[in-house]
Amino acid sequence: MKIQGQMFIWLSVFMLAVAVAYGLWSKEPVGTTALFLAFGLSIMIGFYLAFTANRVDAMAQDNKEADVADEAGELGFFSPHSWQPLSLAVGGAFAFMGVVFGWWLLYFSAPLLLIGLFGWVFEYYRGENRTQ
Repeated sequence: MKIQGQMFIWLSVFMLAVAVAYGLWSKEPVGTTALFLAFGLSIMIGFYLAFTANRVDAMAQDNKEADVADEAGELGFFSPHSWQPLSLAVGGAFAFMGVVFGWWLLYFSAPLLLIGLFGWVFEYYRGENRTQ
C-alpha cells in the first residue's frame, strides 16, 4: 500500500502544479476549480493509503523480492447470485436519464434504487436472534 500512497501523493503534486499553471495562464475559473478539486481528491486518497500502510502488514507489492504467488489467496466473500446490482443499475440509469429527459423519471428510479440498496445491504441478514 505504500507504493499506491506514494503514487497518489505524487499525482496530487502534479495536479497542484497543473492547477496553478492553468489558473494563471487561462484565467478560467471552472477548469481551475476542477483541477484544484482533483488535487484535493488525490491528496485525500494518497494520505489515506499512506496512513493505512503504516498500520497494516507489509504486502507483497511493497517487497521488491516478492513473486506474484506471494499475494495468492482468498480476497473476500462475493455473493454468487445477487440480483441487487441489476436493480441498482437500472435505477441509476433511469435517474441519470431523468436529468436529460425530465425529472419525472426519478419517480420510477427512486423505488428501484431503494429496493436494490436495501436488498444488497440486508441480503444475508436473517434476524437478530436467529440460530441457523
